[in-house]
Amino acid sequence: MSDILTIAVSKGRIFEDAMPLLKQVGIVPNEDPEKSRKLVLETNQPDVRLLIIRATDVPTYVERGAAELGIAGKDVLMEYIGDDIYEPLDLGTAKCRMMLAGLKKPKPITDRPRVATKYTNITKNYFSAKGQQVEIIKLYGSMELGPVLGLSDWIVDLVDTGNTLKANGLITLEHIADISSRMIVNKAAMKMKSARIKPILEHLEEVVSRNS
Repeated sequence: MSDILTIAVSKGRIFEDAMPLLKQVGIVPNEDPEKSRKLVLETNQPDVRLLIIRATDVPTYVERGAAELGIAGKDVLMEYIGDDIYEPLDLGTAKCRMMLAGLKKPKPITDRPRVATKYTNITKNYFSAKGQQVEIIKLYGSMELGPVLGLSDWIVDLVDTGNTLKANGLITLEHIADISSRMIVNKAAMKMKSARIKPILEHLEEVVSRNS
C-alpha cells in the first residue's frame, strides 16, 4: 500500500467549501485549483494529494481504494450502493434538503404516482419504507419540468432556497433528508493507515466544531 494519502473531492460547491477546511488542518494544494487543469493536485504536504473528480465518482474511488479519503454530499452517499466505506464526519458544508415536491395545484392521481428524479435509489428506498408503490422516472436534470409538462406527478430533488420550485409552480410536500458534505474513509485504509488518517479526522472535527 502506497505511503501517499489521496483525498478525493467533488468538483463545484463541495470543493469550494472543502478547501478552507483542509487549509485549517494544514493541507493546501500547490497549484490554484481554479486555474489548473490537473485532476491530481499535489499539496504542501508531500505525502498528501487531492483528486478532483465528479461527485458521483467519489465513493467509488474511495471504496475501491484509489483514494483513502473522500469528501462528497450526503445525497451521493445515500444514492451509492456499497459497503466498504466509513462516514465518520459531517463537515456541515454545502447544506440543502432532499425533498419530495409537486405542483401547487396538482391534478388528481388515478394510478400509481409517477416520480421524476435522478436519485432513483433514494426515491425507491423512501417510498418502500412508507409502503407506497410509485413509478420512478429517471431524469438527469430540470426535474421541475416533470410535473409541469405532465411527465410525472412529483419530483424528488435537492432544494436549497426553493426559488426554482416556486418559479415553476411547485411546492415542497415532504422532507426526505438533510444533506451536507461528509468525509468518508476506505475501510481497509482506516486499519492500515490509521496513524495517518485519525489525526486528520480529529483535527477536521475540531475545525468543524469551532466553525459551527
